[in-house]
Amino acid sequence: MRCLFAGLAILFTGIVAAAPPNIVLIFADDLGWKDVGYQGADYCETPVLDALAKQGMVFTNGYAAAGNCAPSRACLLSGTYTPRHHVYAVGSTDRGPKTRQRLIPIPNQGGLAVENITLADALKAAGYATGHFGKWHLSGPGGAKPSEQGFDETMDSFGEGAVKEGSEGNKTGPPEDPKGVFTLTRRACEFMEAHRDRPFFVYLAHHAIHTPLQGRPETLAKFQAKDPQKSKGDAMYAACTYDLDASVGMLLERLKALGLEENTLLVFTSDNGGTQQSPQEPLRGSKGGYYEGGIREPFIVRWPGVVAPGSTCEVPVINVDLFPTFLDVAGATAGKELDGESLVPLLKQEGPLQRQAIFWHFPGYLDGPVIRGRPSDVELGFRSRPVTVIRKGDWKLHLFHEEWQLDGGREKLATNHATELYHLKQDIGERQDLATQEPAKRDELLADLLAWQKSVQAKMASQPNPKYDLSAPVAKGGRGGKGGKGKGKKKNL
Repeated sequence: MRCLFAGLAILFTGIVAAAPPNIVLIFADDLGWKDVGYQGADYCETPVLDALAKQGMVFTNGYAAAGNCAPSRACLLSGTYTPRHHVYAVGSTDRGPKTRQRLIPIPNQGGLAVENITLADALKAAGYATGHFGKWHLSGPGGAKPSEQGFDETMDSFGEGAVKEGSEGNKTGPPEDPKGVFTLTRRACEFMEAHRDRPFFVYLAHHAIHTPLQGRPETLAKFQAKDPQKSKGDAMYAACTYDLDASVGMLLERLKALGLEENTLLVFTSDNGGTQQSPQEPLRGSKGGYYEGGIREPFIVRWPGVVAPGSTCEVPVINVDLFPTFLDVAGATAGKELDGESLVPLLKQEGPLQRQAIFWHFPGYLDGPVIRGRPSDVELGFRSRPVTVIRKGDWKLHLFHEEWQLDGGREKLATNHATELYHLKQDIGERQDLATQEPAKRDELLADLLAWQKSVQAKMASQPNPKYDLSAPVAKGGRGGKGGKGKGKKKNL
């Protein structure tokens, strides 16, 4: 795969700034790959992000390292895949009916351990001022707060709400500041201004567009007028997305006004795929799953004077790459082993990455099936069951732990449905399983996947669940175990 550049070729002679660049990471919540205008959204509007895409590089194969919020953030901030920090899910890995779980899931770590060196720790040690604004979601049992993870300043607020540290909730703000997008952005801008004379790192982690959805009244009215046939829910989804987009514009304007635009590396991406409310077709699946709809993200990098405006890159990248990328441009060191790779060669078009593949590992169960998921998962009441995934070039392999461990493993791959193989260049929607038609390619990716599991000491669900019983009734709501009590309104987690 290669990076493609639009317009005239631009020659670069290296970074000419006297000081290392400022770094700004804007991290959306539940914003799907198809929810932005520049990637084909047909109802949502994101004029600021569309303009930003033209100012920098768009990664068309940008990924989150997990299918939902907490593990994706743990991967981002630790620079490592889930087997190294053990944050696999939100809350619990046994979410869903226990009688439908064939294996005992691997226990979940509730947050990122304080001894885990974070991106903020490393940048702070390199002389950066570090600020976190917004959602954290990593201070649960076994986890730590942002101020314990390298951030000089940290705050979370839904508009006019009380300022908190490490808030886990997804509330609503006042009508003039839905989801707190403008308050959080304003605080980030104040931090940039206060530290304009030294390098800074801003981690702006929005709650939007996670439920409960909320938009400014005038924005909601705009989308209701745009298509009166759309439901109010669809209009609110678009309004929430539009207001998030507007807040990005506010930050970009402040950077320019402060004279910091030219020496700031800015990244925009999201923590996981879109929810069921926003189908990501042609991608299959949604948040919580490991088909493309659950993990493929908008991914934009702007770095004036280094990244060619209007450029695109087809090389698969993943959010664990941001840790080594930021260290590279800052001249910093991690102090530990990282799983990602610096994207600077791609950003400067100086050469390919060294790695051959990227990975995902989820050894548990997640309730809330989607009709665009795996048929057997939908029938059993899950968004995802234990699975490990590899993408290598244009090929992607899913290894399902239940079938692998209990139905004959490698010896019966032709019949046990333990693997699914897709060629994403030809089948981005993962509709045509080639596992039996391309056994050589299947076995190649499987060998790579198993070797990776061994290298990172990935715990694979393997013990049969004694409570498994397909004949047993499932509680209303399809939830069970620690992930739910079968009653009440299901949260979008």
